[in-house]
Amino acid sequence: MRWSRRFSRCCLFLISLMICSAAVPISVDKTKVRLPEEKAQEPPQSDTGLHYDRYLREVIDFLEKDQHFREKLHNTDMEDIKQGKLAKELDFVSHHVRTKLDELKRQEVGRLRTLIKAKQDIEGGKVDHQALLKQFEYLNHMNPHTFEVEDLDRLIKSATRDLENYDKERHEEFKKYEMMKEHERREHLKTLDDEGRKKEEEHYEEMKKKHADHPKINHPGSQDQLKEVWQEADGLDPEDFDPKTFFNLHDTNGDGYFDEQELESLFTKELEKIYDPANEEDDMVEMEEERLRMREHVMNEVDTNKDRLVSLDEFLVATKKKEFLEPESWETLEQNQAYTDEEMREFEEHLAREEKDLNQKTIDLQKQKEELERQQEQLNAQKLELQQAVEHMERLKSQRAEPPVDVQGERRR
Repeated sequence: MRWSRRFSRCCLFLISLMICSAAVPISVDKTKVRLPEEKAQEPPQSDTGLHYDRYLREVIDFLEKDQHFREKLHNTDMEDIKQGKLAKELDFVSHHVRTKLDELKRQEVGRLRTLIKAKQDIEGGKVDHQALLKQFEYLNHMNPHTFEVEDLDRLIKSATRDLENYDKERHEEFKKYEMMKEHERREHLKTLDDEGRKKEEEHYEEMKKKHADHPKINHPGSQDQLKEVWQEADGLDPEDFDPKTFFNLHDTNGDGYFDEQELESLFTKELEKIYDPANEEDDMVEMEEERLRMREHVMNEVDTNKDRLVSLDEFLVATKKKEFLEPESWETLEQNQAYTDEEMREFEEHLAREEKDLNQKTIDLQKQKEELERQQEQLNAQKLELQQAVEHMERLKSQRAEPPVDVQGERRR
């Protein structure tokens, strides 16, 4: 199941559809390597971040079980996969696999229908169906019963597109996070008197200074950075640093590639120089953004074929470049503000509009509540009047039904 695991770990569907050869065995002096006491377990599959991640994994797992599909996969190049030629091979997979894929699709369609129903209930039946269907382009919802060639083609194209945009969306979310943090800080300052505001500003500047006071950060992917991992994490002599040995030591799943998670794990030592969860001045959300920046930088420098994986050949070529041997200094997040002043201004204006709209809705709801209460009072008054009228009519009716009384006080019969 190596190729399907590669997909899950590298978060790129197209690349997952390639069978990788095993990593070349290397000779390592095991007396110098810190080996774990117990046999290391294979890292768990990482979530792609897509809302249809589970469906995607299950489809891949079952396609992998078909021998014909695996053979075609081995002989299909990337361009043919992108053009949908691999998807056409679905017609030749075994009946058992097709039946299971049909079942998976029906389950996924059922899940989507449940989500749509829940959204309708929340929004009072007002749902933009076109916008919703756009999110579900990874399957043909017009045919909810069987998994066809079009479904596999849609799944490949949607996953590729969505995963390529995933990092961009993460950056945007981080930017919003940083702007909201700054907005809340400014709003808090408005609630303080002059003395309190001064103390708060001094504390803020002190925390910024403490956070920036850290050891030098090695340029991600440089010789200095990798040698530090080689020495501190691997327990090897930096003078014996060998790029090929390093690659194979950190290719944790042994597929002959560095995927995004394997690359990011190489930056842990650098990040620990800057961030400590025990420190007030260090924000762990910012740490993950820094990790993402480091990984993207290395990918841009080393991943020459842009498949979001680093092969051994790409890695070895990169280690011969000047940027690897004599890198420029690395600028951390505190040296690169996530947003501009203009973006912050627009963000606060947007928040102000949202607050104004929310306040107006609150006023409208209060008016509606008061109107409903007034109408309820009117209904209660009308109900009381009606009840009194009914009681009066009942009394009159009762009086008319009684026989008249004669002068001796006896009722006439």
